[in-house]
Amino acid sequence: MLYWVLYKELGINLFRYPSTRILSASVVALLLSIYLGPVFIRWLRRMAIGQEVRDDGPSAHKEKKQGTPTMGGTLILFCTTVPTILFSDLENRYVWFVLIVLLGYGFVGFVDDFRKVALKNTKGLPGRYKLMGQAFFGLVALAFLFYATPYTTDLYLPFVKPTIFSPNITIYVYVPFALLVLMGTSNAVNLTDGLDGLAIVPTVISAAVFLALAYAAGATISGFNLAEYLRIPQMPGAEELAVLCGALCGAGLGFLWYNAHPAEVFMGDVGALGLGGALGAFAIVTKNELVSAIVHGVFLAEALSVMLQVGSYKLRKKRIFKMAPLHHHFELSGWPEAKVIVRFWIISVLLAMVGLATLKLR
Repeated sequence: MLYWVLYKELGINLFRYPSTRILSASVVALLLSIYLGPVFIRWLRRMAIGQEVRDDGPSAHKEKKQGTPTMGGTLILFCTTVPTILFSDLENRYVWFVLIVLLGYGFVGFVDDFRKVALKNTKGLPGRYKLMGQAFFGLVALAFLFYATPYTTDLYLPFVKPTIFSPNITIYVYVPFALLVLMGTSNAVNLTDGLDGLAIVPTVISAAVFLALAYAAGATISGFNLAEYLRIPQMPGAEELAVLCGALCGAGLGFLWYNAHPAEVFMGDVGALGLGGALGAFAIVTKNELVSAIVHGVFLAEALSVMLQVGSYKLRKKRIFKMAPLHHHFELSGWPEAKVIVRFWIISVLLAMVGLATLKLR
């Protein structure tokens, strides 16, 4: 919107460059999130929208976290969407693809959170309906992606040059695979969101990585093609996604101001499912579906810990971990909550560095 007015109508050339708009979107999202945070938290308290803590979770959580305002992810989604609309080129279809996933998955999470608050229990939306909702919005977004953009089903491997090996798979195989990336990342972020600030910082780190990957995949600087130089998949137009990534980083950091331990507000499923879906969508557009398994390693480990725990108990009647997801295992092993959180953040940074290394090691 502002991009169109300032550059297209008024001819202010500064806003032609994605770098200017990335910085603008990031700063506006950060300030908007910090400014609106107290107002939103007070409203959540007034409406008695508080967290319902699981009875089977760590006992300390029931005492410390019960009743803490939740559904704070609504603020993150709002503070991400508004700067994106203001500063991105809205003619870019990749931006709309990610927004469909972000807001669609956020809506599924909103319904889940609303049921938890209204019914005063932790069950929320039944799992099968949650998955059905994610599948629906994922398929709608993917249909739009293939219809509205020159998207390719080529699959690119980490640390391998596209010219050496990049298998082309049929759309009938790629769509289920892409849907798995969207839904898997979304639910993995949701499982990680169990401690104060644990999910939002790796989310911001991942968004920052995809900001770099999106810019590299699509940007041409003074005739210099970054993707060709780095020998990574070229996705013209993907650089516009960096504006959305910047907005998500800013909104996430602003939310962390209030979500840091001890948290004043939780993001809830509306935030976790929406943000996780967006991270999966970034991976799809930039053709880094497999690299995302590295970048999202913390989320992947959390999801795998739940799958292994459930599978082991059903098959052997024995548990592998003291409690799943994985962060609860370390809590029950004697690690203070703050130490679990910070160590998971450090691991997320290390994995992000490995993911960025794929830009050169091809």
